[in-house]
Amino acid sequence: MKSAYQPIDTPAPNPIGPSSFVKKRLLSLDALRGFDMFWIMGADSLIKRIAKTTDSPFWDTLAIQLDHPEWNGFHFYDLIFPLFLFMAGVATPYSISSRLKKGHTKQQVLRHIIKRGIVLVLLGIVYNNGLELKPISEIRFGSVLGRIGLAYMFANIIYLYARERVQYMWFGGLLLGYWLLLKFNSAPGFPMGDLTMEGNFASYLDRIIMPGRLYKGIHDPEGLISTIPAISTGLLGIFAGTLLKNKPFSELRKASLLAVVGVVCLIIAQLWNLDFPINKNLWSSSFVFHTGGISLLLLALFYYIIDIKGYKSWTFFFRVIGMNSILIYISGHFIDWRYTTSAFFEWVGQLVGDPYNIVAMAICYILVKWVFLYILYRNKIFLRV
Repeated sequence: MKSAYQPIDTPAPNPIGPSSFVKKRLLSLDALRGFDMFWIMGADSLIKRIAKTTDSPFWDTLAIQLDHPEWNGFHFYDLIFPLFLFMAGVATPYSISSRLKKGHTKQQVLRHIIKRGIVLVLLGIVYNNGLELKPISEIRFGSVLGRIGLAYMFANIIYLYARERVQYMWFGGLLLGYWLLLKFNSAPGFPMGDLTMEGNFASYLDRIIMPGRLYKGIHDPEGLISTIPAISTGLLGIFAGTLLKNKPFSELRKASLLAVVGVVCLIIAQLWNLDFPINKNLWSSSFVFHTGGISLLLLALFYYIIDIKGYKSWTFFFRVIGMNSILIYISGHFIDWRYTTSAFFEWVGQLVGDPYNIVAMAICYILVKWVFLYILYRNKIFLRV
C-alpha cells in the first residue's frame, strides 16, 4: 500500500543539467505533509501544556494560535486542514501523469479519482460516527475527510480535462461565484449579505439540503456549500505542482515564483478580507487566498531547503509521519493512544513530578505515535485510499 497523496517517482525536466531527464522525488512534500500532521498528532497539546506549566506570555501566545477562532479571523491552527488539501493538489500532476504514462486512459483515471473521493467521504462519516447504527437524523455527514475527498475529486477532474488557462478560470470563478452567492443572499429574516453563523446563505442552504445533523446545529464547518471554494484550494496546489513538475525553469526560480505568488495571495487575502472576512467556518474566498499564500511560502521554503540545498536528514522525523498521514489522523478512533502512553511511560511522569509531568507525558504521547508510524514505515506499510 502507498500513501494516498504520495508523489510518485517520475522523470522531470532538468533545464540546468546536461541530461534531459532526471529521477526526481519531492521529498519536501513528504516532509511538509508530516510537519502539517505533527501539529494534530500531539504537538498542539504539548504547546498548551508547556503554556499551562510555565505561565509564560510567549507560550500562552503560541497556545492561543493552536485553537480555532470562534468565527472570523485566523489562527495558525486554521492552516492545518487547507494545507493538507493544498498538498494533495501539489501531488496531482505527478500522480495523474504517472498513470497516463503507464497507459491508463482518462476514463480509467477518472474512475480512480471518483473512487478515491467517495472512499474519503465514507471514511469521514465513519470517523464522525463510528461503526454504529444510528438514525439518519443523528448522523453527521460533513467531515474533514469528506471535504478533502470532494474538493480533491473535483479539482482533479478539472485538471484532467481542462487546459491550464481554463483551470485558472475555474479557480477564480469558484471564488468569485461563492463570494457573490453569499454577498447577495442570506438566510430568511436576515439582511442581504449577512455573514453571521445564523444568517449566512451557505449555512442556510446546508440546513436545507444536507441530511443528518450539522456540527453546530445551524452550521457545519465542513458543510456542502462551503466545499465549493475548497476546490480552489486544491486547484492552487495543482498549480504549484504543475510549476514544480512541468515548467522549464531552474529549481531556484521555481522556489522564488512559489514565494512571490504566496506573497501576492496574502495581499489579495487582506484586501478581500475588508468585504469578505477571512473565515475558516465559511471557507471564505479570502481564507482560500490567505491559507494558500502561507501554503505556497511553506512549500517554497521546504523545497528550497530540502530539494535544492539538499538538507534532508532532519526531515526524516516528519517524513515518517507524512507517509501515513491519513492513518494517523483516523487512528484515534480505533487506538486508545493515551492508554498506551500511560501503559509504557507512566513512570516517566512520576519521575519528573509536578508540574512538568504533564509536559513529559505529552512528549511521550507523540513518541508512541511516531514509533508506531516508524514501524509501519520500516515495513513499507502505507495506508492507501
